[in-house]
Amino acid sequence: MTENLFANGDRQKSDSVEPGVLYVVATPIGNLLDITHRALAVLRQVDLIAAEDTRQTRVLLQRYGIGTPLLAYHEHNETALLPRLVEQLKAGQAIALVADAGTPLISDPGFPLVREARRQALKVVPVPGPSAGVCALSAAGLASDRFLFLGFPPRQTTQRRAWLQALAGERATLVLYEASHRVQATLRDLAELWGGRRRAVIARELTKRFETFSEGSMAELAQVLAQDTQQRTGEFVLLVEGSQEAADEATAREAERVLRFLAEELPLKQAAALAARITGGKRNRLYRLALQWQKKP
Repeated sequence: MTENLFANGDRQKSDSVEPGVLYVVATPIGNLLDITHRALAVLRQVDLIAAEDTRQTRVLLQRYGIGTPLLAYHEHNETALLPRLVEQLKAGQAIALVADAGTPLISDPGFPLVREARRQALKVVPVPGPSAGVCALSAAGLASDRFLFLGFPPRQTTQRRAWLQALAGERATLVLYEASHRVQATLRDLAELWGGRRRAVIARELTKRFETFSEGSMAELAQVLAQDTQQRTGEFVLLVEGSQEAADEATAREAERVLRFLAEELPLKQAAALAARITGGKRNRLYRLALQWQKKP
């Protein structure tokens, strides 16, 4: 978005909550200062906060002097509580949905409620803020123009390895969450299945006192975790660069496609040079390929 949304105050949403609206509110992932003014305003004014972990959310509310009632709403009770929350919305109550940290629904509960609210034509309003995956990606130094968020890998070894193997050829930067007691095993599987030389970053304890970023090949990072018990504690985001082999193959295919069109109108050398400039392919390879096409009857 390039337009200045702050140039015209009328374009900004009101600080007052609306009755019968479900607000999906992002909360800090560690540092309690990472909360927006709008999020605080919504949390103060809604009738109810549906929280994945009321203990975590209560700490945040106490920090900012917010006394809004809390309701535990997590993966074990979200189906049972769904009708009740929908009825409360229909009755005109404003409800805020929060995860234990970060943006709700991103590897957190809440999807059934949002889906049902939309199905019943109830208004759902996002209140944006922190997300661990985007936070890690912004500082990891890996390509961010194209990335694939994968959430948590399967817990069982066989299922996890099959899941990772299916993703080995993905060209985008891959963003995964992992628990501290499984991060070593997952990293070892990544190094074995995807090749230990592929670059990766471990983002640990983001926005907290002991936040660390470790960068290296997957084999090197596996060794770091094996040697340093401190680096195996906390909350983790794993980021892995996309498959360069797959990227090279895709570039080669696109270069050949462009070359075929250009070779119909231009001399072969010129067509090959232009195709290389457009796609990033190798000029000499494209020229040799064009010569082969020309020799074929």
